[in-house]
Amino acid sequence: MNGVTDLEDAIRRIRSVADYQFGKGVGTKLFPENVEIACSKRTGRIRYVYLNGERLSTLRPKDGLFSLSIIGAKRVAGNASSARCFVTVQDDVSKFIARGGDVFAKHVVDADGDIRPKDEVIVVGEIGEVLAVGRSVLSGEEMKAFTRGVAVKVRRGVWKKVK
Repeated sequence: MNGVTDLEDAIRRIRSVADYQFGKGVGTKLFPENVEIACSKRTGRIRYVYLNGERLSTLRPKDGLFSLSIIGAKRVAGNASSARCFVTVQDDVSKFIARGGDVFAKHVVDADGDIRPKDEVIVVGEIGEVLAVGRSVLSGEEMKAFTRGVAVKVRRGVWKKVK
């Protein structure tokens, strides 16, 4: 980043991508003013977004959308009024999913209707705690309707024991 205007432009850009991907207003909740933006050394494009030294998200070069970290997912979930990227699962499988196991359709209690296959999603338990982040295999409506198959390919779970 060359100056203040470049940083302001980059913050505005990542917020608009987050609003498009996760729902209007999510960008400002996910990325406050004091985020650090790391660019690719080779291309100069935005690659990672950090807050207080912890990675919130990665901007994927293939599609220009975000992959969330667990910390980023928790920020979105904490301000979830307009977010449209949540898959709620049964509590009896929450430990398995928190350790990185995939979400099967039969365990889905609810899913946002706007979810499409290959969307970035946040997997939460029935009481709303973040369990994992991953990519949807099915649409939100299919997750609720189907009783077989993988609904979400989990990329990262919270990896701790969940009560």
